[in-house]
Amino acid sequence: MRKKQKSKRTHKVKKHTLLKVFSVFIIVILLFCIKYLFIAVSLYNDASAKVNSISYSTFHGNQTTYLYDSKNTVINKLYGSKNSLYLTSFYIPQAVKNAFISIEDKDYFNHGALSIKANLRVLYSIIKNKGKITQGGSTITQQLARTVFLNFDKTYKRKLEEILIAIKLDQKYTKQQILEFYINNINFANNAYGIEGASRRYFNKSCNELNLSEICFLAAIPNNPTYYNPIKNINNTLKRRDLILLSMRENNYITDYQYTTAINYKIVLNPEKYDGNVWVESYALNCASRVLMKLNGFQFKNTFDTQQDMASYDKDYSNVYNECINDIRTNGYKIYTSIDMDKQKLLQDSLDTGLLDFTEQNKGIYSLQGSSVSIDNETGYVIAIVGGRTSPEKDYLNRAFQCFRQPGSSFKPLAVYTPAFEKGYDDTTIINDHYINGGPHNDGDVYMGDISIRTAVQMSLNSVAYQVFNDITPTYGLSFVRDMDFNKIVKKDYTLSAALGGLTYGVTPIEMASAYSTLARGGEFIAPTCIRSIVNSQGQTIYENNLGKRRVYTYDASYLMSDILKGTLENTWGTAYNVRLNGITSAAKTGTTSNQKDGWLCGYSAYYTTVVWVGYDIPRYVDNLYGGTYPGQIWHNYMQQVHSGLQDKDFYTP
Repeated sequence: MRKKQKSKRTHKVKKHTLLKVFSVFIIVILLFCIKYLFIAVSLYNDASAKVNSISYSTFHGNQTTYLYDSKNTVINKLYGSKNSLYLTSFYIPQAVKNAFISIEDKDYFNHGALSIKANLRVLYSIIKNKGKITQGGSTITQQLARTVFLNFDKTYKRKLEEILIAIKLDQKYTKQQILEFYINNINFANNAYGIEGASRRYFNKSCNELNLSEICFLAAIPNNPTYYNPIKNINNTLKRRDLILLSMRENNYITDYQYTTAINYKIVLNPEKYDGNVWVESYALNCASRVLMKLNGFQFKNTFDTQQDMASYDKDYSNVYNECINDIRTNGYKIYTSIDMDKQKLLQDSLDTGLLDFTEQNKGIYSLQGSSVSIDNETGYVIAIVGGRTSPEKDYLNRAFQCFRQPGSSFKPLAVYTPAFEKGYDDTTIINDHYINGGPHNDGDVYMGDISIRTAVQMSLNSVAYQVFNDITPTYGLSFVRDMDFNKIVKKDYTLSAALGGLTYGVTPIEMASAYSTLARGGEFIAPTCIRSIVNSQGQTIYENNLGKRRVYTYDASYLMSDILKGTLENTWGTAYNVRLNGITSAAKTGTTSNQKDGWLCGYSAYYTTVVWVGYDIPRYVDNLYGGTYPGQIWHNYMQQVHSGLQDKDFYTP
């Protein structure tokens, strides 16, 4: 009896234990289902939010911007993370569409967002491999979802998210639209995105000019851009091209004859090439960004009460400027510039030749540097800009507009003498050149006594400039400079030291070139730029330069200044006599800062104004550096050649 009772108790215990285990199992299953149901609902909501937040323009992102020179020839491309050119469905060749459908999703037009058969195969793979995806199976819609919204992690969560987004995309857009988005956004390796970007990257032509073999060659890349990279692994690319051609034949997209012709066609890469110039690119990008800033309502300033005001403005400027830079690099603009690439090369060669003897380098960049700007006086456009010497390593500092340096005596005509002519001085006015206690010294401490302003300018006598500036006052003299948009004139500069270019921050070559070009134009200022027009990705011209002029100096004062500065080149006592031009009327002013740290030559003809600066990035003494030596030789070599074949012409006579 006892044994039977014990047996019953044991049976009950076992039964109870089994029920416990089963209950725990059921609870685990329920928790598992709840967990993944929660994940699925969360992913569904995320997918809905992502697709609801997008529009047609979302798929146009990161388009390449093109820079054009004065002859409307492409000189460079600007892009962010992607080099891409968007084509609407109408402009995508049918053979391109057929190639991708045939190899990636042959039933594309016969199913919705998903291929049930392919996704069941992937699901089995996920279960078998403990949550990891080991094979493909994504439709074109799923691939678009992954490309635009997701990463390429191979997990069940990412796959589920991909499926949900694909379903939402299929509900929102037509099959033709999705195919258009896909072909324009997939990765073709080497930073090329979209079929048009790839066509230009590898064959240097539009995809509408590609033959069938070239189309299939490009269509081979996106499946695995690293493995099928045509630059590094062209044999892999060719093998997949052959596979795509075979697939197109089997799916009746091409005939046997087309297949045979295409598979026997020899692929020859012809990568696009541009005369990319870092100085032109950086300056054009700067000018274009300022155009967009102005179009967006940004208020530019060039005078400040305190350094704190300047710092605050610079911070605001920098934030908006960087936003515009990113906009330009990613939104497919066409930027038409005034840069003449022949003159650009000539100016670069002149600078490099003029400083050839200075071979010291720091990390592949020449230590002694120079920069130069050349402006067409009639239009005010910058036609050439050089930000530094051609160095073994790429140099990104554009000293022509990014570096502020002390201008020395080259500042005198702008802030002292031309303003003085506006006050009633003229070239015959006599000033006593003498030593002034606490004032500046003349070069070599030589003083001339009574001397005309004309001769004093040509000999660059500091004492005379100082006295004239004291008479007209710094406030009056610098008001003209301020009107020509010099960016770093601050309150501390309103002292007599400014007569000789003693400024807190200094000036840039582009500012000096623009100011001297104003003299050449008879006193009319045109804001310096190289932008002629800007066209957006929709083909709309959003900016056309109207070359607005602003009078700064009178005709009389400007002409008198130019006439005096002609003597700097023509007279033996002139500081630029050794770099005078043959057969071309021209005017110039030299500038040298204390201890020969900076050398300037600012000169112009009726045709062109060119400014040259030479010095170290971190200012230090340069042996034999004067405005008339290295800067003067560079200026002479360029200006003499750029005027070749031009008829001599004097400055405008009032």
